[in-house]
Amino acid sequence: MTDTVHGVAAAQTRRVSESYRWTQLAIGVGAMVMIANYQYGWTFFVPDIQKTFGWDRASIQWAFTLFVLFETWLVPIEGWFVDKYGPRLVVLIGGILCALGWAINAQATTLSGFYLGMIVAGIGAGAVYGTCVGNALKWFPDKRGLAAGLTAAGFGAGSALTVAPIQAMIRDSGFQTTFMYFGLGQGIVIVFLSLLLLAPKPGQVPSPTRNANVFQTRRDYRPTEVLRQPVFWLMYFMFVIVGAGGLMVTANLKPIAADWKIADTPVTLMAMTMTAVTFAATFDRILNGLTRPFFGWISDKIGRENTMFIAFGLEGIGIYALYALGQDPVWFVLLSGLVFFAWGEIYSLFPSTCTDTFGSKFAATNAGLLYTAKGTAALLVPFANSLQQSSGSWDRVFLIAAAANILASLLALLVLKPWRRSVVAKSEMV
Repeated sequence: MTDTVHGVAAAQTRRVSESYRWTQLAIGVGAMVMIANYQYGWTFFVPDIQKTFGWDRASIQWAFTLFVLFETWLVPIEGWFVDKYGPRLVVLIGGILCALGWAINAQATTLSGFYLGMIVAGIGAGAVYGTCVGNALKWFPDKRGLAAGLTAAGFGAGSALTVAPIQAMIRDSGFQTTFMYFGLGQGIVIVFLSLLLLAPKPGQVPSPTRNANVFQTRRDYRPTEVLRQPVFWLMYFMFVIVGAGGLMVTANLKPIAADWKIADTPVTLMAMTMTAVTFAATFDRILNGLTRPFFGWISDKIGRENTMFIAFGLEGIGIYALYALGQDPVWFVLLSGLVFFAWGEIYSLFPSTCTDTFGSKFAATNAGLLYTAKGTAALLVPFANSLQQSSGSWDRVFLIAAAANILASLLALLVLKPWRRSVVAKSEMV
């Protein structure tokens, strides 16, 4: 009997095949694709909501902010459930809430109704997002940047194929119908995918990577310990100041194009012609997805902080260039693409850096704690709208965002890199 028990235990801890690991990653990516529109599709609904009800834009955009807040700030709690009970139940509930949130939006006739709908959708999307990223970090300790990047790419690029269909349905059937059909359809797929998700057991995956550029702890920090680490709060601050600029553009892409009077201007690139805002939104989502595995893979080779320095610096330059040249419709498409390409990698670099620093046992919870920085950054989106309304232009918003990214770029190389190396080295001596 004892031999049988030991045999079962051995079978449970044997390394799984590479195809098994990649299948689990692919399931997570599929779920992430299904939640993408809850964030990235919102900008297409704003003008019609404003036209229908007559509310000012800043008030409407509080719905987006509330979505991001509830998507992010509850992820540590959801991550705790994932670390303790596994990913399946959390993603299942998340899918149900996502569908319910947009169903509420479809019926809403007041601002508070839209706020409620986006809060419910945010809770659901956060449950899916935090679970899938955390699970990827656990399945791929040897390729954390790439795995987190591919998973986050599902969220960043997942809405690219539906940019035109969503706009067409809003135009032909109204935004309420679009909320209902897309919300229910995406939620149902998430529920199905949740049933296929599993967490790795000890011994099923390789050991963490060791090389000169990517330094990873062998110690597993509990969430309460992580919150007492000053280096965590430096990462948090950097996440906030980089995240805010990208979220501002995400929420206001169509309104910015409309204010610059180029939203409906035809643009022809790569033998394709679309309006500037449709072309930009499609292009942005593709690049926002590609950047996450690309920079994640780069960071596995040259180190997290070196990659942050390059990406955040590029983001600062891109935002400034969009401010300077973006009123030309072709430049608007190209430079908004650059902004999204240089921004989206935060969702692979920060979770992989967090897990490198604090270990994989509580990866979903600890990465979730850091991910709440996105919610904090979202609080700056209504501030950006208010600043634009008071000044009558987007100038100061763009300049502040560009400067914040340059600051984060320098902090990554000059402060975070040596500090984190010291923290990891000390953890090895405990």
